[in-house]
Amino acid sequence: MISVLLVVLTAVLCFFLVGFIGYRAVALILLLVVSLNAILFDIFPVMLSALLSALIWNFFFIPPIFTLHISTAEDGLMFLMYFAIASINAVLTYKIREVERKERDEEEKVKAIKLYNTLLNSLSHELRTPISTIIGAIDTIKDNQTKLSDSNRYELYSEIEIAGLRLNRQVENLLSMSRLEAGFIQPKKDWCDLNELVFTVIKDNKEAATYHKIEFMPNEKLPLFKLDRGLVAQILHNLIHNAIQHTPRNSTIRIDLEYKEAHCIIHISDNGKGFPENEMDFVFDKFYRLHNTAAGGTGLGLSIVKGFTESMNGNVILENLPEGGAKFTIEIPCVISQNTDIDNE
Repeated sequence: MISVLLVVLTAVLCFFLVGFIGYRAVALILLLVVSLNAILFDIFPVMLSALLSALIWNFFFIPPIFTLHISTAEDGLMFLMYFAIASINAVLTYKIREVERKERDEEEKVKAIKLYNTLLNSLSHELRTPISTIIGAIDTIKDNQTKLSDSNRYELYSEIEIAGLRLNRQVENLLSMSRLEAGFIQPKKDWCDLNELVFTVIKDNKEAATYHKIEFMPNEKLPLFKLDRGLVAQILHNLIHNAIQHTPRNSTIRIDLEYKEAHCIIHISDNGKGFPENEMDFVFDKFYRLHNTAAGGTGLGLSIVKGFTESMNGNVILENLPEGGAKFTIEIPCVISQNTDIDNE
C-alpha cells in the first residue's frame, strides 16, 4: 500500500507539472520512486509499483493521454524500455539488499560466536577454579577427619567459604547481565542511608581486601536518598572488587560521598596504575578485559556498573588521576530528604 501510494502521489504531482517538465521527464521521476521502493520494500510491492508506474505513465502522460494507445513508435519503445529498466532496477536493488542482509547476518553470527567463546573462556576459569577448590577441600576433610588439626580444618573451611563467595559473585553477575540484556531492570526506590550502605559493602569485601586498604570517611552531612539500595550496592561491590583485582597489593581504595542539587555522587578511586588511555573507551563493554592483566574475571563487572547506573538514569565517569590510579564517579538523580539542610556547592 505504501509503495502504491508513493507512485500515485508522485504521478498526481507530476500531472500538474507536466506542462513545464515534459512527459519524458516524468518517466525519470517515476523511475526514481520505483528505485526508492526497491530500497525500502520486498520484491512483490516493488514489481507492483514498477508495473503501476508504467501504466500510469502511459495512461496519463504519453500522448494521447487518458488512453493506453501509443501513437508513435518512439513512445512505444520508450514505454517498453521504461518498464524493462524499472523491473531490472527493482530486481537488482532487491538482490543487493539480500546480499547485504546475508553479510550482516554472517557478521552477527561471527560476533555471536566470538561472544560465546569469550564467555566460555571466562567461565571455564572463573567457575572451575572455585568449584575445584570446594571439591578438593571437602575431599580432604572427608579423607582426613581424624588427622586434621583444628587450624587446618578451619583453613579448609575458609577456602570453601571464599570459593563459594567467588562462585556466587560470578553467578550474580551473569544473572544481572541477563536482566540488563532483557530489559528487566526496574529500580525499586526507597529511602537509603548511603553511609550505612557503603559500610555494609566494605564489610562484605573484607576478606577479598585482605592485602588492600579501603578508606572511607562517612559524610555526616549527607541526607537520605530515595534510590534502589540493591542496585547501588551492586555498583559499589563491583567497583571495589574491580579495584582490588586490578591494583597491586597494599594499594589504597578510597570512597567519597557527596550530593549536589538532586543527585547523589559516589567517588571510588585508587592509587594503582590506572587504565591505559587507548582502552578506556572499552572498559564498560561486556566481557572486555584489559590487555596484559592477570587472568581472572569475566569482564562483566564494569558493564554491570554502567548498566545499573543508567537504569537509574545516572551516569558513570572514568578518569585517570594525575598522581596515578583511577577514579570512578557515579552520579544518580534522586529525591533527597528534606530533613537535612542542603548546601548546593
